[in-house]
Amino acid sequence: MNIARLLARTAETYPDLPALAYGKDIVATYRDYAEQAAGLAGALRGKLGLDAGDRVALIMKNHPEYWIALFAVWQAGLVAVPVNAKLHINEFRYILENSESRLAFATAELTDQLQPITEELPMLDAVISVHEEAYQALKKEAPFPLQEAAPDDLAWLFYTSGTTGKPKGAMLSHRNLLVSVLSYFADVTALTPGDAVIHAAPQTHGSGIYGLPLIAKGGIQVTPESGGFDPAETLELIAHYPNSCFFFAPTMVHRLIASPALKDADISNLKVIVYGGGPMYEADIRRAIDAIGPRFVQIYGQGESPMTITGLSMDMIRDEAHPRRSEILASVGTERTDVEVKVVDSGDTPLPVGEIGEVVVRGDVVMRGYWKNPEATAETLRGGWLHTGDMGCFDEEGYLTLKDRSKDMIISGGTNIYPREIEEALLTHPEVDEISIVGRPHPDWGEEVVAFVVVREGGAVTPEELDRHCIEHIARFKRPKEYFFVEELPKNNYGKVLKTELRERLGS
Repeated sequence: MNIARLLARTAETYPDLPALAYGKDIVATYRDYAEQAAGLAGALRGKLGLDAGDRVALIMKNHPEYWIALFAVWQAGLVAVPVNAKLHINEFRYILENSESRLAFATAELTDQLQPITEELPMLDAVISVHEEAYQALKKEAPFPLQEAAPDDLAWLFYTSGTTGKPKGAMLSHRNLLVSVLSYFADVTALTPGDAVIHAAPQTHGSGIYGLPLIAKGGIQVTPESGGFDPAETLELIAHYPNSCFFFAPTMVHRLIASPALKDADISNLKVIVYGGGPMYEADIRRAIDAIGPRFVQIYGQGESPMTITGLSMDMIRDEAHPRRSEILASVGTERTDVEVKVVDSGDTPLPVGEIGEVVVRGDVVMRGYWKNPEATAETLRGGWLHTGDMGCFDEEGYLTLKDRSKDMIISGGTNIYPREIEEALLTHPEVDEISIVGRPHPDWGEEVVAFVVVREGGAVTPEELDRHCIEHIARFKRPKEYFFVEELPKNNYGKVLKTELRERLGS
């Protein structure tokens, strides 16, 4: 089934219900939404000349037009490539080239930045701003009929960085996305027509995945006018929209409950905050429950298994009488309805309760593999199981607790940052001899990036120079927040840098 059928069905049943909102203003009913998506699909397959299976990039900050473009791509039988709007131009270029995207839709502030890429990449026909009159005209083209799709046909390329420093495109099929939607209904919360999902987190990532269940049930996609997360604005939107739902990174929960605006806010409309994408410490979730009540669900997932590995339900979080409540709140919950999850040793042998190993998962929600990367696919999906790279253990009740990240990933503000990418960028500076990047705990962002730098003999470099060098090569948010200049990096007998020792120096 084409995942775009979710919109078509809801538009048939609830044509006059509000579908898309910008701040407190409704900008489209489901009838409007479906008609505009069908018209844009017609332009994609007609005027713009795309063929079935072609890739279309969505490089957009949060905006209602994202939802129209996304479903137009699917309706036309094409593949969506949603891209994090905060990335560096070099990362945009890589993803567009690797995915062989024929077209890119962008919000206004990114269009000018992307235009030069069209001259460098022969496959990329155009970058179209969703704010221009020409784009609006495309939505008025003759509607294109909803295309058939086999369950395993590619629907979404989700680019997730890896330890090689190059993003990998997780191939998500129509089946993967549909199972993720059904798993939401099974394990997260029930939905009714008119419920609202407020996209304070990026629509190109987890928040966008959780927009799909709302479309299936006739809910409203609400984009804050700020385009992101502002606690005071978020609280105003909660007061305005009944049954407000969210996907938050843990740092967003922290910022919400710390906001002075919460004291006088009306949060009676708040239905659920689903949190994930980083560690939520027990003390933090307890403070959040005290501040706004037990209206939380935790999920653990990856782009390769979208939003779906384990979960800590609202009932589990509410259960104050459980004798092991502290351990449960510190866990990431139990196996989701639609998957199997194991903890295995280095030889992929399942481990008993209490022993730490790598978390692996299988089920119909797990990706087909990595785009044009058979080696990484074979390694990650060996034996039919997705190897997450996360280390954890199960307890006797089936609760999974994550212990470490075997790939040294840093999670800052809910965004995955991979040290090797930063290390490779800084090593291109002529004064840098060696570099090691680690994460340091941060009270608001979860973790922040820190660099240990060995300068070339006789050389000299300042943190300001390294900052400028980073900004020239990678996204600004990935640059280190502090540089420590050391004579040498600690290493084992095989020459591998001991990042654990560096973290110990930081007290982390």
